[in-house]
Amino acid sequence: MDSHSNRIEAQAVPNTFFENYWDIFGGILLAIVAYYFHHIGNPAISTIFAALAIISLSITVSEVADILAERLDEPYGSFVLTFTAVAVEIILLFNIMLQVSNTPEAMQTVQGGIISAVIVDMNVLLGLAVFIGGLSFSEQQHNEDTSSSYTTILYVSSLALLVPSILGHSGHDEKTVEQASFIIGCLLFLFYITILIFQTRTHIHFFKATAKSRIFRYKRKLAEAEGHEHEADENYVFEKLPNIANFIAIFVLIFLIGILAEIFAHDGMHEFKALGLSTGLGGLTIAIISVAPEIFTAVKAAKNDQIQRVVNIAMGASTVSILLTVPALLVLGYFAGVNLPLSFNPLEIGALIFTIILAWKTTDDGETNYFEGISHLMLFLCYAVIAALY
Repeated sequence: MDSHSNRIEAQAVPNTFFENYWDIFGGILLAIVAYYFHHIGNPAISTIFAALAIISLSITVSEVADILAERLDEPYGSFVLTFTAVAVEIILLFNIMLQVSNTPEAMQTVQGGIISAVIVDMNVLLGLAVFIGGLSFSEQQHNEDTSSSYTTILYVSSLALLVPSILGHSGHDEKTVEQASFIIGCLLFLFYITILIFQTRTHIHFFKATAKSRIFRYKRKLAEAEGHEHEADENYVFEKLPNIANFIAIFVLIFLIGILAEIFAHDGMHEFKALGLSTGLGGLTIAIISVAPEIFTAVKAAKNDQIQRVVNIAMGASTVSILLTVPALLVLGYFAGVNLPLSFNPLEIGALIFTIILAWKTTDDGETNYFEGISHLMLFLCYAVIAALY
């Protein structure tokens, strides 16, 4: 009997090892392949493998951030998840900005990427998670103050982005648009500081769940009754590391992602241009790559009836995408000698505002269902069609 159990455990170890570490080892292998094809001058293959490597390593970043999120509790836990995703987004967009001298269309791709990040967060991430969660539960409850606060923040932020766009489309020169862009960037950053105080000091209860997940509570009680808690997770090396070591691991992985982002930006811009892809579709592709790990995390949370976490991730990431990504890119661009005018086209602004209105309508009552999830996915697919053909 004991030998039989030992054989089963021996067979389970390789499977557990693969499940735990496929993303990090796969990401490193894909990165090596991407670098090789970049070195020999094959931009099409290097772009594909760089994108896959970024997604794989970003999944590892997301998993480590998820461990920290569990330890830090809300809303701080969601901060870790959103900041890591936005860091990847900033790295990708900044590297594409640096290609403007060789590919002028790169700037439109960056502008599209800023807006697309919010649209993907709010429609793909939120929509897919709410839809899948709704298939398991007829209704899922979250703190309605969370969505009310976030939709207000996003609505004001999107209107702020309209200022340079209006100036740009009303005949003002580029210098005026650039000045307006820097002013708006400063205002967005100050707005974020205020929001940070609101979230972590004065109104922290607005961003906490009003009820614990039914499945999460049930699983914990079952594990305690059996005398063990998530034995498979305990084999994961990052579960055993202290918080500071996990933060260091995240920074190292993001550094590797930054190197891959340079390859992706350099080779990808040439390929997008050669294939005749629209700048809007390019921005959408970048947004999906940067948001992909968060989508996995959100779907997993929704299936465990932790819809509050989904709302915090989706709307929190969207907020940070505007309020931190825009100022960060403006500052980085200034030091790199590249100006980022916040002059977006009507399609991007319109899609952003419609997305926020839909999110407000689907989350304002503190309950979600699969119909509301599919509504967000439909809006995204319609935007993707226009972005590809615009």
